[in-house]
Amino acid sequence: MADSVFYDLAETPEEAANLTARGLLMIAIERRIREEGWMQTDAAARLHVTQPRVSDLLNGKISKFSLDALVNMLAPVGLTIDVRPVEPPPVRATKKVKSVPADRSTRATSSKRKALSTH
Repeated sequence: MADSVFYDLAETPEEAANLTARGLLMIAIERRIREEGWMQTDAAARLHVTQPRVSDLLNGKISKFSLDALVNMLAPVGLTIDVRPVEPPPVRATKKVKSVPADRSTRATSSKRKALSTH
Protein backbone atom coordinates (compact mmCIF):
# COMPACT_ATOMS: atom_id res chain seq x y z
CA MET A 1 0.00 0.00 0.00
CA ALA A 2 2.95 2.34 0.42
CA ASP A 3 2.92 2.89 -3.35
CA SER A 4 -0.40 4.72 -3.07
CA VAL A 5 -0.49 8.38 -4.07
CA PHE A 6 -2.46 9.00 -0.89
CA TYR A 7 0.75 8.68 1.13
CA ASP A 8 1.96 11.84 -0.60
CA LEU A 9 -1.34 13.68 -0.19
CA ALA A 10 -2.61 12.74 3.26
CA GLU A 11 -1.64 14.41 6.51
CA THR A 12 -0.92 11.14 8.35
CA PRO A 13 -0.06 7.55 7.41
CA GLU A 14 -3.33 6.46 9.01
CA GLU A 15 -5.34 8.80 6.80
CA ALA A 16 -3.37 7.60 3.76
CA ALA A 17 -4.08 3.95 4.64
CA ASN A 18 -7.79 4.70 5.02
CA LEU A 19 -7.97 6.53 1.70
CA THR A 20 -6.01 3.77 -0.01
CA ALA A 21 -8.30 1.06 1.35
CA ARG A 22 -11.40 3.01 0.35
CA GLY A 23 -10.00 3.58 -3.14
CA LEU A 24 -9.16 -0.09 -3.62
CA LEU A 25 -12.62 -1.18 -2.46
CA MET A 26 -14.33 1.34 -4.72
CA ILE A 27 -12.34 0.11 -7.70
CA ALA A 28 -13.13 -3.54 -6.90
CA ILE A 29 -16.85 -2.86 -6.55
CA GLU A 30 -16.89 -0.76 -9.73
CA ARG A 31 -15.12 -3.52 -11.68
CA ARG A 32 -17.60 -6.09 -10.45
CA ILE A 33 -20.55 -3.92 -11.49
CA ARG A 34 -19.06 -3.39 -14.96
CA GLU A 35 -18.03 -7.08 -15.37
CA GLU A 36 -21.58 -8.19 -14.59
CA GLY A 37 -23.02 -5.55 -16.90
CA TRP A 38 -25.39 -4.24 -14.23
CA MET A 39 -27.16 -0.99 -14.83
CA GLN A 40 -26.88 1.49 -11.97
CA THR A 41 -30.42 0.69 -10.86
CA ASP A 42 -29.58 -3.05 -10.77
CA ALA A 43 -26.42 -2.40 -8.75
CA ALA A 44 -28.33 -0.11 -6.40
CA ALA A 45 -30.90 -2.83 -5.71
CA ARG A 46 -28.15 -5.38 -4.98
CA LEU A 47 -26.25 -2.95 -2.75
CA HIS A 48 -29.39 -1.68 -0.98
CA VAL A 49 -28.54 1.92 -1.87
CA THR A 50 -29.98 4.52 -4.22
CA GLN A 51 -28.99 4.85 -7.87
CA PRO A 52 -27.35 8.27 -7.23
CA ARG A 53 -25.22 6.54 -4.58
CA VAL A 54 -24.05 4.01 -7.18
CA SER A 55 -23.34 6.90 -9.55
CA ASP A 56 -21.12 8.49 -6.87
CA LEU A 57 -19.30 5.17 -6.48
CA LEU A 58 -18.78 4.73 -10.22
CA ASN A 59 -17.55 8.32 -10.53
CA GLY A 60 -14.93 7.80 -7.82
CA LYS A 61 -16.33 10.24 -5.25
CA ILE A 62 -14.24 8.75 -2.45
CA SER A 63 -15.15 11.42 0.10
CA LYS A 64 -18.78 10.25 0.03
CA PHE A 65 -17.96 6.73 1.23
CA SER A 66 -16.73 5.48 4.57
CA LEU A 67 -14.61 2.39 4.79
CA ASP A 68 -17.43 0.69 6.69
CA ALA A 69 -19.99 1.48 3.96
CA LEU A 70 -17.71 0.05 1.27
CA VAL A 71 -17.01 -3.11 3.27
CA ASN A 72 -20.77 -3.61 3.60
CA MET A 73 -21.10 -3.43 -0.20
CA LEU A 74 -18.67 -6.30 -0.84
CA ALA A 75 -20.84 -9.31 0.00
CA PRO A 76 -23.86 -8.23 -2.10
CA VAL A 77 -21.64 -8.11 -5.20
CA GLY A 78 -19.81 -11.34 -4.36
CA LEU A 79 -16.51 -9.92 -3.12
CA THR A 80 -14.45 -10.40 0.01
CA ILE A 81 -11.33 -8.84 1.55
CA ASP A 82 -7.84 -10.32 1.63
CA VAL A 83 -5.58 -8.74 4.25
CA ARG A 84 -1.84 -9.38 4.12
CA PRO A 85 1.32 -7.79 5.50
CA VAL A 86 3.04 -5.11 3.45
CA GLU A 87 6.14 -3.01 3.80
CA PRO A 88 5.51 -0.07 6.10
CA PRO A 89 5.20 3.29 4.35
CA PRO A 90 8.31 5.46 4.37
CA VAL A 91 8.57 7.97 7.17
CA ARG A 92 8.06 11.45 5.84
CA ALA A 93 10.86 13.82 6.77
CA THR A 94 9.82 17.09 8.32
CA LYS A 95 11.57 20.22 7.25
CA LYS A 96 13.24 22.19 10.02
CA VAL A 97 13.43 25.89 9.51
CA LYS A 98 15.84 27.93 11.58
CA SER A 99 14.17 30.91 13.10
CA VAL A 100 15.98 34.19 12.76
CA PRO A 101 14.94 37.08 14.98
CA ALA A 102 13.10 39.64 12.92
CA ASP A 103 15.07 42.52 14.38
CA ARG A 104 18.51 40.93 13.91
CA SER A 105 19.40 42.97 10.83
CA THR A 106 18.00 46.11 12.44
CA ARG A 107 20.21 45.66 15.53
CA ALA A 108 23.28 45.11 13.36
CA THR A 109 22.54 48.23 11.33
CA SER A 110 21.89 50.28 14.49
CA SER A 111 25.16 49.10 16.02
CA LYS A 112 27.06 50.09 12.88
CA ARG A 113 25.42 53.50 12.87
CA LYS A 114 26.30 54.08 16.52
CA ALA A 115 29.90 53.02 15.88
CA LEU A 116 30.16 55.35 12.89
CA SER A 117 28.57 58.29 14.68
CA THR A 118 30.95 58.09 17.68
CA HIS A 119 34.00 58.43 15.46
